[in-house]
Amino acid sequence: MKTADEKFILEFPKDSGFDNTEIFFYSGIPDIMGIYFAEGTKQNRLFVTDNTIAALECNNNFMGHFGVDLSDIKNIQLKESKVYRNGGDTLCIIGSGEKFKTIESVLEIVKAALNSNFNRNCLFVAIGGGVICDMTGFAASMFKRGVDVEFVSTTLLADVDAAIGGKTGCDFDSYKNMIGAFYPAKKLHVFSQFVKTLIEKEYISGLAEAIKTAFLFDKEMLDLFRNEKDKVMNRDDDVLQRLISGCSKAKAKIVHEDPKEKGNRAFLNLGHTFGHALESVSGLGEITHGEGVAWGMARALEYGMKNGICSKEYAEDGIRILASYGYNTGKAKVPAEKILEAMRKDKKNMSSAIKLIVQDGPQSTKIIEATDEKILEVLR
Repeated sequence: MKTADEKFILEFPKDSGFDNTEIFFYSGIPDIMGIYFAEGTKQNRLFVTDNTIAALECNNNFMGHFGVDLSDIKNIQLKESKVYRNGGDTLCIIGSGEKFKTIESVLEIVKAALNSNFNRNCLFVAIGGGVICDMTGFAASMFKRGVDVEFVSTTLLADVDAAIGGKTGCDFDSYKNMIGAFYPAKKLHVFSQFVKTLIEKEYISGLAEAIKTAFLFDKEMLDLFRNEKDKVMNRDDDVLQRLISGCSKAKAKIVHEDPKEKGNRAFLNLGHTFGHALESVSGLGEITHGEGVAWGMARALEYGMKNGICSKEYAEDGIRILASYGYNTGKAKVPAEKILEAMRKDKKNMSSAIKLIVQDGPQSTKIIEATDEKILEVLR
C-alpha cells in the first residue's frame, strides 16, 4: 500500500450532511497501482480518466492492468468514451479538455457503471484534473442516488482548488459549471510530481488559482509569487509543496466554515464572475480556466480601485503580479456587452444585480452587488 508523506482531514460540520475528506500528499513518481491494487477488495470500482492522463508513462502499469492500447484512445470524440474491465473494476476514458465537460460525458460515466452492473456499494475514482474530478463527482452523486467517490488529482488546478470542497458538475449551454451538486470526495490523493508532467499552459492555469489563494489568505505566499518567479516557473519541488499544501489547507479551512457557500466561501470566487463569463463568451476551452480567473482578478482589482474600495497602489501591485506570469490583464478581445450578459447568468447572483468578490486590501475581501454601468466601466 502506497504510504503518504502527509495527511490531513477536511472536516465538514456535522449538520452539513457531508462526510469528511481525507487528503493525502505524496512525493515521488505517481503510483495509482500502489494506492488501489496493493491490497484486495470486494468493492466494485469505476476509474475515470482522460486520454491525456492515460498516456502518461507513470500510468503505464495502471493502463496495462486494463489492457488499454493507447492507440485506441488517441482520438476519442465528443459524446463517447472507451470502457475497459478487469474483474470487478471498470475503467472509463473520455477525451481531454474543457470541451468534454458536458452532461453527455457525465452520462457516459454513469453508463459505464450501469453496464458493469454496479450497486450502491461501488466506488467511483477520478484520476485527472478539475474537469475529470468535477464530472466524476457529479456522476457519483447521481448514480443510484449517490455512491462514494475518491479523487487522484493530476493538475495544479485540481491540487490547489478544484478537487477540494465538494463542488461537482459540468458546463451546459456554453455556460461554466451551470449544473452540478455539492458532493465531496471521501479521499483525495495528491502527487506533486504529476504537476511536472503538465504542459506550461496548464501549469500556468493552475498558478492563477494559487495566486488567488495568496491574495485572499496568505501574505507570505503572495511574497513568494512576487519575489521568486524563477523558482515558481521552474516548478521547484519546495515551491510546489508550499503552494499545494498551503492552498489546499486554506481552502479546507474556509470550506469547513461554510460548506455550501452561504457566506465567506464565496470569497474563493475572486475573479470568477468576470473569468467564467470570459470563458463562456470566448468559447469554452478557447482560454484556460486560470487565464479567465487571472483576467477576472485584474478586473476585480480595477473595479475596486475605480470605486474607492481599495487603493490604487494595492490594485496596481496585484495586477503587476498577475502580468508578470504572462496573464492578460488588459481589456478582452470580445465585446464588453457580451461579457456582461454572461455575467448576468452567473449562478452566484441572488437578485437582478451582479454579485462580485472584491478586495479592499491585502487578505481583506468583501462581497458586493454591482450595477451594469460600473461593470462596463472596467470591461470597456
